[in-house]
Amino acid sequence: MSLGHSIRHGAKWVFIGNTGSQIINFALGLVLARLLMPAEFGMVATILIFTSLAGFVAGGGMGQAIVRAKEASKRDFDLLFTLQTLIGLAIVGFFFTIAPWFGRWYENPLYADLLRVAALSFMVRPFFNVPSNMLHRDMRFKAKTAVQLSNLVVYNAVALSLAWLGHGPWSLILAGLFSSVAGALQFAWYARWRPGLCFDFARAGELMRYGLLASSNNIVYYVRSQLPTFLLSRSIGPAGVGLFNKAESLATRPHSVITGSVYEVLFRALAKEQDNLDKSRYLFFRSLTLVAVYGLPFYLGFLWLAEPLVVTLFGHRWADSAAPLTILSLAAPLMMIENLSGAVLAARNGLGKELVAQVIMIFIAGAAIIIGLPYGMQGVAAGLAIALLYMSTHMFWLAQQSLQARWADLAHAFMPALLLNVILAAALWLLDQLIPPSVQAIDALYVLLMSSTGALVYALAFLYLPIPALAAETNRWKIKLKLAKPTPL
Repeated sequence: MSLGHSIRHGAKWVFIGNTGSQIINFALGLVLARLLMPAEFGMVATILIFTSLAGFVAGGGMGQAIVRAKEASKRDFDLLFTLQTLIGLAIVGFFFTIAPWFGRWYENPLYADLLRVAALSFMVRPFFNVPSNMLHRDMRFKAKTAVQLSNLVVYNAVALSLAWLGHGPWSLILAGLFSSVAGALQFAWYARWRPGLCFDFARAGELMRYGLLASSNNIVYYVRSQLPTFLLSRSIGPAGVGLFNKAESLATRPHSVITGSVYEVLFRALAKEQDNLDKSRYLFFRSLTLVAVYGLPFYLGFLWLAEPLVVTLFGHRWADSAAPLTILSLAAPLMMIENLSGAVLAARNGLGKELVAQVIMIFIAGAAIIIGLPYGMQGVAAGLAIALLYMSTHMFWLAQQSLQARWADLAHAFMPALLLNVILAAALWLLDQLIPPSVQAIDALYVLLMSSTGALVYALAFLYLPIPALAAETNRWKIKLKLAKPTPL
């Protein structure tokens, strides 16, 4: 299998896993919202803030270091297991020690018990992470997706059963623990892995140096992602936070599913080809082209249909989320550039430079959000978009230097998507003129007509416009859709 085919095949399975997870989690949330009280969700969310932060330390980025390495032996994976087990033991001990204080701080002893049980997952994580890293390194994303989806089945079954029986927040905590154990067993089976110990501390130093940079980037990014919520909660209250978070969640969903799927595969492919600049440049810009082609029409749809779409999906109470959604949708290309540039830096030993950019981004984003606060959610969204402009520019500059590429290459990468989306915008405008006001007044019907017609126009333009950069991609789709026959060898 060629590297290009491996990337497409891997990205397809990661996309299936991400999309399936989004759908299942959304459906689960609807059911659990009727079985659990908001306060019970809030208790678990509070616990997860702390365990999520600890999770960045537990992994230590060392798994990413193994995935990136040119060579990796059984001894390396045993070392990774040993280090993550020792770190996990330390984290469990820490949480067990502070649990009583944690319960007193929130004036509810149940918090202490929930924290202790949630912390037990750090004992399972090495058994989960190591074989998962093995599959990632071998680009076996189909197996990873199978585990991801079956884990969701386990999680949902446990969470719904316990919630139905009245176990409140324990239903979510125990579901997470059981699904981690189930995932560890499945990953070990797929990877044919058995745990082993290794105390090669010289090699450990190499892994931990890279891992420290990777985990530091993750922590800084996590802090950055929480800035809008923190600052908004101090100014416009929980209602504003809820409205903005709904807009931000919707705005990042296509990006996280499409670009996030490509990131995992691109990172491993670039790591394999890190000594081949020509191949690495091709992989990066080709990935940008395809991500833009598949992702940007969603954002054009958000720009055009923001308010009726929000009302159709969530109800009239959420209509004010439409304005920040529109602004954040304008920043979609910036999110794509930042994300895939990060894959280049992670694969080509540029995490230290990325960390500097992430730290600067926190200050720029914080300042932009504070400046935008007097203008409400729209001001905050505009501040985030401006900060993303800086971050994407800085990240691409770093990736461009690493790959010895040109800025013009970035423009060329987005040209196919730009052409297709101009056609889509023209079609939406024309359709908007033709739809009677009486139909436009029915939000769900208007969204259905505009989105389905837009999707058809975009698909036809994609398949039949003679765009050289997309010729191979469109031919593959034509063969899948039985619109063309495979070329004989």
